[in-house]
Amino acid sequence: MNARLHCTRWLALCLFSTTLFAASPDGVVAVSHPAAAAAGARMLAQGGNAIDAAAAVQFALNVVEPQSSGIGGGGFMLVHLAKTGETFIVDSRERAPAAASADMFAPDGLAMAFPLASTSGLAVGVPGTLRGIDTALRRWGTKKLADTLAPAIELAGHGFRVNRFLADDIAHDDGRTQLHPETAATFRPGGVPLAEGDWLVQPDLAKTLKLIAAKGPDAFYRGPLARAIVKAQQRSRSELGDAGRGRMTLADLAQYQVVIRQPLIGHYRGWTLEGMPPPSSGGLTVLQMLNLLQRFPLGDTAQGYGFDSPQTLHVMIEAMRLAFADRAVWIGDDDTMPVPQRGLLHPGYLATRAAQIKPDSRMDTPQAGDPTPWDSSTTVRPAPSRVHEESPHTTHFAIVDRWGNVVSVTTTIEYTWGTGITVPGYGFLLNNELTDFNLAPSADAVAGNPGANDVAPYKRPRSSMAPLLLLKQDKPVAAFGSPGGATIINSVLNVTLNLVDHGMTLQQAIDAPRLSVTQAAGQVSCEGGQVFMQPAFSVGTQDALRKLGHIGLGEAGTNGCQASIGSVQAVAIDLATGVHEGAADPRREGTVIRVKAPQD
Repeated sequence: MNARLHCTRWLALCLFSTTLFAASPDGVVAVSHPAAAAAGARMLAQGGNAIDAAAAVQFALNVVEPQSSGIGGGGFMLVHLAKTGETFIVDSRERAPAAASADMFAPDGLAMAFPLASTSGLAVGVPGTLRGIDTALRRWGTKKLADTLAPAIELAGHGFRVNRFLADDIAHDDGRTQLHPETAATFRPGGVPLAEGDWLVQPDLAKTLKLIAAKGPDAFYRGPLARAIVKAQQRSRSELGDAGRGRMTLADLAQYQVVIRQPLIGHYRGWTLEGMPPPSSGGLTVLQMLNLLQRFPLGDTAQGYGFDSPQTLHVMIEAMRLAFADRAVWIGDDDTMPVPQRGLLHPGYLATRAAQIKPDSRMDTPQAGDPTPWDSSTTVRPAPSRVHEESPHTTHFAIVDRWGNVVSVTTTIEYTWGTGITVPGYGFLLNNELTDFNLAPSADAVAGNPGANDVAPYKRPRSSMAPLLLLKQDKPVAAFGSPGGATIINSVLNVTLNLVDHGMTLQQAIDAPRLSVTQAAGQVSCEGGQVFMQPAFSVGTQDALRKLGHIGLGEAGTNGCQASIGSVQAVAIDLATGVHEGAADPRREGTVIRVKAPQD
């Protein structure tokens, strides 16, 4: 995809640049795909604000990253308003239908195999993306929904060149683009998977987006399109029979509601952080880890806590293990079952958890703690959730406009390609978000376990998405987030530490290699091997971690850091100069566009 061609076509009246990094007092868009970045820049160039641009980016991503997000899914939008200093969270996470039940993925007492459950209609949650975008536009945007759909309609109707990321996801799809004829016809025409450089036109999707532009969101949530969604999610895998059919009804679609939430607020070394509350575990888990790390002098090379030091990585690993142990037990949809948010972040509770981190030794596998003495909202201790390993796909983008409004959005259809079900005649994929619930129910009345992340009617499954706003003296400084399933949380943590403790620039903080642990048992993943990931985690550092007992790094003397973790897009505001910056992740085709918007 040639981003400059798209920008030239759409932004002829504007000064702009496309790159991995840009700085400007005007609008800045940071997105994982250049064509979607250009869609957002088009809104800014036409005088729109960050919310308008975010809407255009989301719709364009449905076209160019269909394997990761779209109107068949959901997500979370963080909105910071410059005029009032307020921050809001638009929660458009998918919901379980009214007929959902805790045992629906385990009808005979045993959980369905994830590959089967996740590619059947039973996994489809009621989509929220379109309602979320429309809600944000109505509250804070300046453009009509149809205006923000225009770039995506053009992309779907005229087509675009397949990039290497989309081509790779088609080639290595776990069969998901081959299971249903409509999906195969789009991404494997004639049985041949699309390759990098191929031209992809999606006329059915263009038709759908035009319909929504003409008639609004009700065209999606009611009427013929809604009926097509309900019928499509009634598909099952032959191995599951009727048990794999979706339970969504027309009433579920018509009754879907977005929730506007207050951000979760925390503090770290004099900085304020605003992030996602439940049903996402992202904000709570990031803030927990930061608080667990406060007592260590990260960034102080004289004390052995530089970026690549064994001490720094060791305490990061231990903080991740403790926080993920708590996440597995305590966090679910707070609207249906109270989450002990105050307790999990209470200094008294965190002190008991942080005391388990020893600078010179690895702890045994930690269990979840008990925050209930510090939080009266929950009095029972649930058991660990039993969910599958989350997909590394999803997508994130960030925008700041010329007025200083900031938007940070993480959006998904869950696993790569979602269910693999394309709604016939309408050209978009359906999510498999309900497999983010426990596949086998964990509730146990005798043990006092309420099943915090068990399936229930209208409930939202736990997420890892973590759009984050970093503030200094109540002024926004940076907004960022990442895809990556459970590793989202650790990507956001890595970037935060790089900015605050290691003094990196925004682009350096994103480029630097990341480390991730998503289970209490402590299997370590880390990045390396690509030129832009500097400074690398040295083999000597990895050997030091091996000697401490950390697992997942392979044999001594070898480079065990070979993973690819996340794709962070970010914007920032320099408080001293007012300059707006953007930085994008080279792990995907990250693109930053700077827009010189028309003067008022």
